[in-house]
Amino acid sequence: MTTDMAAHSSETSGAPQWEQAMTKLYTSFMDYGTEALKDFDDEAVHQARVSSRKLMTLLSVLDPGHSSGLTANFKQAQKRLGKVRDADVLIQSFKERRKAAKLSGDKKTAKLLKAVIRHQKAQRRQQRAKLADALPVLMNGGLQGKWDEFIKERLPALVADIDVNITMRELEVAFEQQKEQCKEMFKQEPPGSRKALDELHKLRISAKRIRYTANAAAFALDQKFHANEAIYKEVQSELGDITDKRVWLDTMEDIGRKELDTSRATWTTFMEGLQAELEDAVRRNTVVDVPDAP
Repeated sequence: MTTDMAAHSSETSGAPQWEQAMTKLYTSFMDYGTEALKDFDDEAVHQARVSSRKLMTLLSVLDPGHSSGLTANFKQAQKRLGKVRDADVLIQSFKERRKAAKLSGDKKTAKLLKAVIRHQKAQRRQQRAKLADALPVLMNGGLQGKWDEFIKERLPALVADIDVNITMRELEVAFEQQKEQCKEMFKQEPPGSRKALDELHKLRISAKRIRYTANAAAFALDQKFHANEAIYKEVQSELGDITDKRVWLDTMEDIGRKELDTSRATWTTFMEGLQAELEDAVRRNTVVDVPDAP
């Protein structure tokens, strides 16, 4: 094949558009990652994490065999960024709860939440230190060379063999199958059970894959898929509210009552309230039908 023919083949397969989309995400990851390391700004941490997830999503579409070696880098970065981001979200949420408790005159709950926030800030300092150690290595330890080789050498051939519309349809089918799995699980398990929540979490991950693919590969998708980003963003958000409440409960259980120096009565009341919030959120969700309690 001549150089002109190869260039034409690359253009007609959409390689330049894929390169542009991937490069935009990569640049976002590097810029926000660099910014996050300066002062751990919560938005920079969040955006660096989102960029790494989107890159992993598109790499799973283009390079399911992970031959480029890039996925491992972004996965480790996402993990480290996620630990800090999760702590940011929990601390902010519990600050709002503490403010509400103080306004309502519930001094015991406010004191408990103050102890949780203090504990989580200490945990966040540890996670930030780990991020500060790991992220520079992940960003600079040969990543640029791998990236350049992927974009210039591997991407054109990978794009020529892929139809993202087929991938999107497969993702939709996988989502519907997981949705049915959730429905079956809710027939067997109560809304707040670990098994039921695990299946809902898988459904949220499935929705996230569709959303990120629809966003980052919009240029290559048929018109019928263009609404997917908005549709599945709502799904992800609704299921994310359930996930957050589960994380709060798990975090409280991991810390333990004694570590927080609170009375058994205050602890029990707070934990039962969180559990009730979680189960109510599951029952009210509009994504998966939950049978009425017998």
